[in-house]
Amino acid sequence: MKAKILIPLTALGLILAMVVYFLLNPSYEKSLEAKYYYETGNYEKAYELAQEAFSMDIYNRMASTIMAQSKTSLKYVKYVKQAKEYMQRINEIASKESISDADRAKIKLMSEVMVDSYVKLAPSVITDKALVEEAASYHKSFEKLLEKVNR
Repeated sequence: MKAKILIPLTALGLILAMVVYFLLNPSYEKSLEAKYYYETGNYEKAYELAQEAFSMDIYNRMASTIMAQSKTSLKYVKYVKQAKEYMQRINEIASKESISDADRAKIKLMSEVMVDSYVKLAPSVITDKALVEEAASYHKSFEKLLEKVNR
């Protein structure tokens, strides 16, 4: 009868000890904070905190994972930001009455850069789907632009 009570109590005690260690260890504390920032979309802060946590404890897999995911998400954010900037420039060029050969070359170059940059992106399972879809949408737009300019 004592074994039926002793074993679950021992297991509960070990789990409680692991939770306390996890919450009080500064590396894991930073990892949890990094996870929060990652989930809220602040990838720069998440990357910074995960890097700090990882430097404290190189065996902290949570920090390692968040650091890698944040780096991937930052690449997507950078791609989308650059795509918006290029689209704005292209729209300014397109608003002119006539498009010169130099303007066509600029549009072609910007489109090629964005199409090539997209190929280098590699989403993971937990990369924000909206971010991935937005990047894919811009990629399709630049592919269509490139087709039109190459005609």
